[in-house]
Amino acid sequence: MSPAKKLTVTALAGGIGASKLLLGLYHAMDPHALTVIVNTGDDIVLHGLKISPDLDIVTYTLAGVVDPTKGWGMRGETFHFLKRLATYGRETWFNLGDRDLATHVHRTDLLARGKTLTQAAESIRTALGVKSRILPMSDQPIPTIIETRDGNMHFQEYLIKHRTEPGVRGIHFAGIKHAHAAPGVLESICDAGRVIICPSNPLISIGPILAVPRVREQLRARRESVIAVCPIVGGKSLKGPSDKMLIQLGCGSSASAVAKLYADFTGTFVIDRRDAAQAPAIRALGMKVAILPTVMRTRAQKRKLARALLAL
Repeated sequence: MSPAKKLTVTALAGGIGASKLLLGLYHAMDPHALTVIVNTGDDIVLHGLKISPDLDIVTYTLAGVVDPTKGWGMRGETFHFLKRLATYGRETWFNLGDRDLATHVHRTDLLARGKTLTQAAESIRTALGVKSRILPMSDQPIPTIIETRDGNMHFQEYLIKHRTEPGVRGIHFAGIKHAHAAPGVLESICDAGRVIICPSNPLISIGPILAVPRVREQLRARRESVIAVCPIVGGKSLKGPSDKMLIQLGCGSSASAVAKLYADFTGTFVIDRRDAAQAPAIRALGMKVAILPTVMRTRAQKRKLARALLAL
């Protein structure tokens, strides 16, 4: 058995950007040895349904049922339910597909019957045949709130309803002080042979996970085994508003800017070849630097980056 097949990996993940690398890892190693800790700050209640966008994107991707063009939702999705809601004057800014709806109904019912979000995630990933363990960062609701010039709003409203137009002044995670890591989260970080921070938005995808009490502390204890993949390439985010948010909050949109956010708990920082000139500045933060092709448009590119990370 190859070293990659024996290695245990815990990955911290958001949605679309992370799912690309996770799919590569899923096929480059023993999927049973992969644990994914997923951001739940994006979770929202709409039309009485409890929706976990990042958990679903990761699960659908690893199950092979995700819409390959959008990167979210299910392949071959229809939206008859959403169109019917519109006839009743309901808000329909958040896309809920007909197949996807079954997941939300199932999750909402489980939670109403006293099950935890961890148990709901386990039920869904098992039913869809995913071999890797998928954990929410916490079983408590910790909604990401974006502070903007137009007032505070849930991240989903900022992202989808308002299309990231309001200027960002701050971010906070409601209820974080009273939350705790979901069962298995801290243990999976402690016990993994390698911890990988996926190329997700550092502020609103990885940031909420890091804010969960004891998670960042646990990562610091494993610092030499932590590898972070930068989501910024050539000053731009490949997906989502990472670059825009980093600039508006005064961090700057660059690989080195993200490295500064991760320096206390990351031993190796992975950047794209286009950002090689920033390697000395990142090394000055006390991290090793790996320069790899991090843009993943094809399945082959996803597997190639995953194998490179496992070989570091």
